Amino acid sequence: MIFRETTLPGAYVIEPQKITDERGYFARAWCKRELEQQGLKGEITQSNVGFSLRKGTLRGLHFQKAPHAEVKIVRCTRGAMFDTIVDLRPESPTYKRWFGVELTEENSWMIYVPDGFAQGYMTLADNTEMNYHTSKFYNAESASGVRYDDPAFGIQWPLAATVISEQDRSWPLLGQR
Repeated sequence: MIFRETTLPGAYVIEPQKITDERGYFARAWCKRELEQQGLKGEITQSNVGFSLRKGTLRGLHFQKAPHAEVKIVRCTRGAMFDTIVDLRPESPTYKRWFGVELTEENSWMIYVPDGFAQGYMTLADNTEMNYHTSKFYNAESASGVRYDDPAFGIQWPLAATVISEQDRSWPLLGQR
């Protein structure tokens, strides 16, 4: 696994180190030892899959509040998506800043999302599937979010959102929390 730190401390784009031959390739999508050698959390508690039918579908920005704050590793397994993370740690020098990366089935990249961050994504192709591992179980009472279009973040989404849930449209702005 090749780790490239983003502009937000503690968040990484991870490129699988592919071992290839005439059959294709093999690579690690999660390795506790390699994550911990980078000083990252290496526990996996849950693995989830999301599927979106249409290009322009926006999901997020989601996070879990303490004591169920979670680390995520997100990967696109079919299609393409623009994954975005926002630093919500008030003590961080990058508080309210965002980072986005295009994850595709071709590049196989992943993003490591530390706890204290919100995460969301927009599909760039029809029939996009993503997979993400979490360090904590989903806890409905701790599930939360912030608005994808909050001016406090100024996220530059690559497309107009054409499909978005009522819940994601209704998350509060950061200043209203």
